[in-house]
Amino acid sequence: MAVGLLLGFLMIFAAAPAASALTPQQAERAHALSLKLKCMCGGCDDTAGSCNHSGGAFAGPCATAQAELKEIDQRISRGESDDLILQDFVQEYGPSVLVSPPAKGFDWLVWVMPVVLPLLAFGLVWTLVRRWRHRAMLQPAVAAGPPISDELIARARGEAERESDE
Repeated sequence: MAVGLLLGFLMIFAAAPAASALTPQQAERAHALSLKLKCMCGGCDDTAGSCNHSGGAFAGPCATAQAELKEIDQRISRGESDDLILQDFVQEYGPSVLVSPPAKGFDWLVWVMPVVLPLLAFGLVWTLVRRWRHRAMLQPAVAAGPPISDELIARARGEAERESDE
């Protein structure tokens, strides 16, 4: 009887990995999905697929990342789509679980602004510099002070001649 129980347990444990084992394509898909989701342990900023805590009692992915990876594997083995898996993680953890926000709605600004803002700034600086240079070319040089009368110029020349004779 004990041998029968032992063989029964061995058969269950031997059959369990075979049922949940992923094909190479599924494993690749699971890894790609794990890189799109953050590890939600709160102790790191890594993706679930690259979570690696060093030191302490263990080194490697934390329990939270392992649970996320296991859930991804199970869902892929059931044949669920990538979008459905990602949506379920977003429903469970919120949009912060995604490594990069989706490019739709308000979140598209996250993707557009790093390109648009520098271009706008460059265009603004270019326009201002062109206007300043154009204004500098159009304005004639103006003598400082009030105009000098001919009488004062003649008097100054006369004084300069007297000083040079002496």
